Amino acid sequence: MKPSNPAAILPSLPQGARVGILRLRSLGDMVMLTPALAALRAWRSDLRLTVIAEPAFAPVLEGHPAVTEILLHRTFAETARELRARKFPVLFNQHAGPTSALLTLVCGAPVRVCWSGRQFSFAYNVKAPEPSVGSRPIHTVEHRMLQFYAAGLPEKPIPPARVYLQDDAVISVAAKLAARGVAQGQGYAVIHPGASDPRKRWQVAGFAEVAQWLGHERNLRPVIRLGPGDAEIARHASQFGSDTVIFDAAALDLRETIALIAGAQLFVGNDSGPAHIASATRRRVVVVFGATDPATWRPWQVEHRVVQAAGPCPQCATGRCYASSGARCILSVSVESVKQACSDLLEQP
Repeated sequence: MKPSNPAAILPSLPQGARVGILRLRSLGDMVMLTPALAALRAWRSDLRLTVIAEPAFAPVLEGHPAVTEILLHRTFAETARELRARKFPVLFNQHAGPTSALLTLVCGAPVRVCWSGRQFSFAYNVKAPEPSVGSRPIHTVEHRMLQFYAAGLPEKPIPPARVYLQDDAVISVAAKLAARGVAQGQGYAVIHPGASDPRKRWQVAGFAEVAQWLGHERNLRPVIRLGPGDAEIARHASQFGSDTVIFDAAALDLRETIALIAGAQLFVGNDSGPAHIASATRRRVVVVFGATDPATWRPWQVEHRVVQAAGPCPQCATGRCYASSGARCILSVSVESVKQACSDLLEQP
């Protein structure tokens, strides 16, 4: 196994070899890694895959049949020591940030794989080619696969994203829903009005109107899930109406959030990590897009609808979308277009 012959890296690994996969941050990106894990397992089930992840996002991989070990990244020194102790023959850096690059450099693996043209490129001795200029936009899942294709994984249809429910989380969520008046078997829709970037946040009033419509017209109890950065939305929670169930960031951990979304009849939200969890639990998904590109970030291999403004926002060239007030492109999305997307999905068998 030599860096000079990348296509032989994975095929030449001995039976039961360890493979390191480094993926720091974020929730959506961790979900988008799961198709690659499934593809590796389908091709060579003998490989022992260790995923290095931050504790906040590691629950995405709990119970995944392709993952032998989840190595939690806490401090640089501790993670570097753990990586060297495992003596990986090959490590894939699926993050490519500065910290992950330095961890890759000191991990001790003779083969270190990332994409070409990345920061601290000296840390890698195998660099997967990026799509050529002018080629079609590729989905994030497809981009994840490029490293493994370069290392010899055969190119086949890519599996869907998958996350797996934990029994204790399912029981806990059922109890918390019941305590808020959602009976077992009652249909509900999860609405996620937050996002990490203001340019990706649709108007709270729009989500509130959709929530009330789902409750009154579609007989789906609206359940709002708020994240750690959604304190401002929480302060305006009264807009959602008295029949709406609201879980703030402290009410549900990530394992429970997965269980909550997996039990819903519909997910409605911005382009965010919970939207990708919804696609990985095979829910119907409506995603409102603003500054991000649906061709790259749409739900992967699941019934979904994308709602976005009709044309590009004139602010995009100026960078004003970074303002805390949000982006005109996503704020111009109409409530009726989101309702129509929900109706289209709910009428699907």
